[in-house]
Amino acid sequence: MTDHSSRPVVLVTGANGQLGWELRRHGQQLNYPLHALGRSALDITDAKAVHATIDSLRPSVIINAAAYTAVDRAEEEPERAYAVNRNGVANLARASLRCGAWLVHISTDFVFDGYKGAPYKPDDAPRPQGVYGASKLAGEVVVREIMADKALIIRTAWVYSAHGNNFVKTMLRLMGSRDELRVVEDQIGSPTWARGLADCIWRALGCRLAGTYHWTDAGAASWYDFAVAIQEEALSLGLLSKRLPLKPITTGEYPTPARRPSYSVLDKSATWRELKHVAPHWRESLRQMLGELAHA
Repeated sequence: MTDHSSRPVVLVTGANGQLGWELRRHGQQLNYPLHALGRSALDITDAKAVHATIDSLRPSVIINAAAYTAVDRAEEEPERAYAVNRNGVANLARASLRCGAWLVHISTDFVFDGYKGAPYKPDDAPRPQGVYGASKLAGEVVVREIMADKALIIRTAWVYSAHGNNFVKTMLRLMGSRDELRVVEDQIGSPTWARGLADCIWRALGCRLAGTYHWTDAGAASWYDFAVAIQEEALSLGLLSKRLPLKPITTGEYPTPARRPSYSVLDKSATWRELKHVAPHWRESLRQMLGELAHA
């Protein structure tokens, strides 16, 4: 029988999302005492429920993977985006502080405007372009105000997994049903496998990392580059049976309600140094994730 006595009790919110699912799987492999709650079990916008749950479970660590992530819909319902991404985070931070728990909060590359033209460092000035990014930045602010040095904020980007809905799975579906795909080529970022992000979080807990850090897979790509790689890897694994023409287009040719950063690559050097662990290139992670899908 595994001895859990030296391991902190961990509460994961948003446990049914891509990251929450990978955190659960990885945490179980590491034999952490783990409480994983989805939105139906814990709505973080309900302050009374948050305090009651945390008072009952008495976790040593809270990992907040709950978020409002509908980037375009946020422009139409900002109150809902802020309710989750700011107010819900504040509820968790206050409850964490009261019970002495360490808080790990996940944020996004969308807090930046994308105009820097070089990878963003954690201390670069945020300038979100839309409601989603602004609401996530507001969540960061309340974590710092309430938790001070008892919390870790990890910004990430372009997350995908074998679980849930994401760009990779959408591309696979469309590539199997369309005659041609048009994909934006002038937005640059770093695809991130949720499993690698979960591994980063567990490593960070091991050394009680505090402050604001960045994590994505290594390298950079446009959405078009990403789609090309998805098709190539999926064909080699037998997930697709035919090659589809992919046409690169500009953001202007694919207008959306929310503005997106044109270049949102994050500088991970400080995180890699602190954790003594470097992320794999995004293409290697993509290959592994698609291999998982192929053998499911």
